[in-house]
Amino acid sequence: MSVRKAIELGQFSHGGWYAKSQARDQSALRLRIREIAHARPRFGYQRIHVMLRREGWNVNRKRVYRWYRF
Repeated sequence: MSVRKAIELGQFSHGGWYAKSQARDQSALRLRIREIAHARPRFGYQRIHVMLRREGWNVNRKRVYRWYRF
């Protein structure tokens, strides 16, 4: 199937199909969440979020929850 046909079927825009992701690398954040979760197993994602904020991480609570689940 051609790209043009796929774009029509999926109702995508041409720019959206070819656009490169601008997401930042989150591997350091994921590792830090995992370290805290293993060191303090009773802490939930909200307490981990507080600890990350105190360490200087500017991160949203929803993102912490998303990475904490894995």
